[in-house]
Amino acid sequence: MSRASKPVAAAVPLAERLRPRSLSEVIGQQHLLGEGMPLRIAFESGQPHSCILWGPPGVGKTTIARLMADAFDAQFITISAVLGGVKDIRDAVEQAQAAASGLQPQRTIVFVDEVHRFNKSQQDAFLPHVESGLFTFIGATTENPSFEVNSALLSRAAVYVLQPLAEDDLRQLVQRAQAIGAVPALEDAALQRLLAYADGDARRLLNTLETLAVAAGAQSLAGITDAWLLKVLGERMRRYDKGGEQFYDTISALHKSVRGSDPDAALYWLVRMLDGGADPRYIARRLIRMAAEDIGLADPRALRLALDAAEVYERLGSPEGELALAECVVYLAVAAKSNAVYTAYKQVRALVGREGTRPVPMHLRNAPTQLMKDLDYGKGYRYAHDEPGGFAAGENYFPEGMGSPRFYQPVERGLELRIAEKLRQLRERDGSPGQGKDE
Repeated sequence: MSRASKPVAAAVPLAERLRPRSLSEVIGQQHLLGEGMPLRIAFESGQPHSCILWGPPGVGKTTIARLMADAFDAQFITISAVLGGVKDIRDAVEQAQAAASGLQPQRTIVFVDEVHRFNKSQQDAFLPHVESGLFTFIGATTENPSFEVNSALLSRAAVYVLQPLAEDDLRQLVQRAQAIGAVPALEDAALQRLLAYADGDARRLLNTLETLAVAAGAQSLAGITDAWLLKVLGERMRRYDKGGEQFYDTISALHKSVRGSDPDAALYWLVRMLDGGADPRYIARRLIRMAAEDIGLADPRALRLALDAAEVYERLGSPEGELALAECVVYLAVAAKSNAVYTAYKQVRALVGREGTRPVPMHLRNAPTQLMKDLDYGKGYRYAHDEPGGFAAGENYFPEGMGSPRFYQPVERGLELRIAEKLRQLRERDGSPGQGKDE
């Protein structure tokens, strides 16, 4: 084989070269890994347990899972929920069975990256093997597991919340990269800009450092200045740094512009977020929240439109799908506003939290058996469809002793104008016109 035709070995990425090989090398997450903290105790116990590692990208989820496998001398099997499927789960089960039944039985840890991407049936496939102890399940997710992970699987796994790395943590990473000669000297202003750009994401920081090191080497530069950094990376550096609004300030500005019915300002903040590198899926979720919280029943179409915009983005991706988000933002901004349902919901939550569980009145109870009927379950219930106008005037649907509190107070805007009029008519028939919130 000639020199020209020999395959060139791929260089090991800087992020992999600096990946911690022991718990003491992990940077950040001291609320979990410090002395006496939950994950540290788990490592020291010698008994692995299934868990969900929830946190933003580049904060050490995969590293912690690998270190756990090393600490327990366990076989480590990785599945990507983005690329994998049920076949990968079956293969992992077979490997775990083989490891457990060998001459020298070995534990297995199955690590599922982006576990929220698996559907319900795929997540359910892990349950019998987690319960039997065949393997320890570790899932990594950037999404709230309360919404994205099946409750059955969630109940069998501890949830650990990982935080973005602090600026001092990121500085340590830069120092480690320089200690192995992977990165040239950095001007203070350039370093500060890089730390802001990384935004708590170690992987983003190290990948960017690696790109800079290659470019600096090609130009035989002894160090990296801020001016050269901006020239090389250009648009990539325009992010929520310390010279501008932080991420949550910007989403707050978008939300308040929508609530304030200013479509132009709302579009501006939307584009600022997209231009700054925010995940459009995150923005889509926030738009759904805005539709439910700030528009509500004043215009129920808004919630459907927000859901549609999220689906369109999933199908088209960037940049085409971003137009659907823009259309949604404008619609939400100009729609009639009401937080009446949101306010009522919070009031009821507070009331239930204070009062606890009141018994269901007998006439509202279900009576599927003769015994329950004999005990007067459902006795006296009035079927609303058989009543004049489909309304059982004077009927009480609250627990005994509560009266008839009025939590939902529709506003005089949008569809809630008609809802308010309908409620006034029903309450007049009910013999209780015009009252406000009962104490």
